[in-house]
Amino acid sequence: MRSRMRALVVYESVYGNTRAVAEAIAEGLEPLDGVDVKSVYETADSDPDEVDLLVVGGPTHMHGLSSSLSRRLAIQAGEEDGVEIEPGARDQRGLRQWLAERSGSGRKAAAFDTRLDRSPTLTGVAARGIARRLHGGGYELAAKPESFLVEDAEGPLVPGELDRAREWGAKLAAAAQS
Repeated sequence: MRSRMRALVVYESVYGNTRAVAEAIAEGLEPLDGVDVKSVYETADSDPDEVDLLVVGGPTHMHGLSSSLSRRLAIQAGEEDGVEIEPGARDQRGLRQWLAERSGSGRKAAAFDTRLDRSPTLTGVAARGIARRLHGGGYELAAKPESFLVEDAEGPLVPGELDRAREWGAKLAAAAQS
């Protein structure tokens, strides 16, 4: 009998692009027995220690993982441009701080980000920093870090990226069950 596999997708999002990718990844993870999707701002009632696969993602800011400064700057830019800001994005505790509190004890994890549709050399890649923190916290990486592309800093996502996110989620589900 196959053991029950549960997954948690945790994301940070300012403009909604990373949230949309997280939700699509969760759709791909549906072959597992349970999948929850939570903003990093709503994780107080979620225990990542109770899941078999933790998937973590955030936007690429200033060539890497967001910080309280880069989040404030992104929010300010979005407000100036009249872009809707995600609920909780103004909170001070982002992925960087949340990841510092995690301990994986060998459980599987994966990292993703959203970034501009340009060369990673020019944009940076937040998923690498997320993966490094997950690995350093004792998680076993189930896949290489993955980037999903946006057309400009505030979005929208490049056409086809949500389908690609669902496919990546399905690959993660298969890896978690092996």
